Amino acid sequence: MVTSKDRPFRGRLRYAMAVLAAGAVLLGAGCSGDKSPSWQGGAQGDKAAPTSQAPKPSSVAVTEPKTGETGVEALAPVKFTSDDPSNTTVEVKDADGKKVYCKVDTTAGTWTPAKALTWGEKYTVTVNGTETDEKTGTTESSFTVMKKPSKLVRVSSFLGDDQVVGVGMPMIVRFGRSVPEKYRAAVERRMEVKSTPQQEGTWHWVSPTEVHYRPKVFWKAGTRISYTVNAAAVPMGDGWYGRSNLSVNLKIGRSFVMTVNNKTKHMTVVQNGKTIKSIPVSLGKAKTPSSSGTMVVIEKKRHTVFDTLEELGPEEGYRTEIDYAQRITWSGQFIHAAPWSEGVQGRTNVSHGCVNVSMAMGAWLFGRTMMGDPITVKGTGSPLKNGNGWTDWNVSYQEYKKGSAL
Repeated sequence: MVTSKDRPFRGRLRYAMAVLAAGAVLLGAGCSGDKSPSWQGGAQGDKAAPTSQAPKPSSVAVTEPKTGETGVEALAPVKFTSDDPSNTTVEVKDADGKKVYCKVDTTAGTWTPAKALTWGEKYTVTVNGTETDEKTGTTESSFTVMKKPSKLVRVSSFLGDDQVVGVGMPMIVRFGRSVPEKYRAAVERRMEVKSTPQQEGTWHWVSPTEVHYRPKVFWKAGTRISYTVNAAAVPMGDGWYGRSNLSVNLKIGRSFVMTVNNKTKHMTVVQNGKTIKSIPVSLGKAKTPSSSGTMVVIEKKRHTVFDTLEELGPEEGYRTEIDYAQRITWSGQFIHAAPWSEGVQGRTNVSHGCVNVSMAMGAWLFGRTMMGDPITVKGTGSPLKNGNGWTDWNVSYQEYKKGSAL
């Protein structure tokens, strides 16, 4: 039962509950209504609206080529930086999403394509590094290779696949245009020789258009050789680039080494380390001495004609049919059969610079030699001029190495 004393209290309670209910309605209207009260971040509030965070910097970056760059050379390296090189990977893909093979040097920050990229094609670079609280670990870039140039240099070698040559045969590469000296190192870095068994060797530029390779000592008999020139897109100066790549696989035959001593006027023939023949010879007479030095057989002709009338005149010149001719210099020195000098072979020099042997020994040698077999002539007093034939063995290996652009 409510007493008169309780009535004022109950009235005040009903009033308080009504006020609370009204406040609840006002609060609900503030969360869902069209207008926001100033104390919740409106224009007149005490607190500013929250701002978006700046993107994190990356721990890796591509520095060259610049992203979106066009006209990039087909062999240009991709350069990048990384806060943690040892844990960084680089991937380059072509327009079809195919991964490009390369050589990556994370310490130097370079990615170098294994072969020329396709002219005019777009490539995407992805570098993955180490992610931290402050930095992201990945960056991506893209570039487009230059269009195919009109000025292209042909690269060739007259040696062919499966050819068998002598132990003194240099590997020879020729260019269709002179390669300026400052570009030769870049060209040479794209040249490789593999031999089985492995043997030390070096490239040597004999001229602006020709480079040779020889081992430190004669090739081992039976060696398998593969040499490649990845010249496609290699810059060669004045807007010229390599046209294509070149690859040759060949074999070294048995060892067959000839040595001629002017003092004894005999040729010693050593096959696979064993002396198999001593042959009487006649070398160049005093007015036309044979060259002393190490040469190799350049070409062989079963029958030919020597004609020096135009060069030497009617007094010294001659026109003679020759059998079993083997060229050893560009100036015209050969090993060949000379039946007219058989009577003095082994005793007197009467030739015009050639190595004269009998018909029988000419046929014997001709049937056994091959291109690249070495011959060393000693004691004539007339040194062989480098470049007069394949004279790669006429200098020491240390001297020969100086001809490398690297």
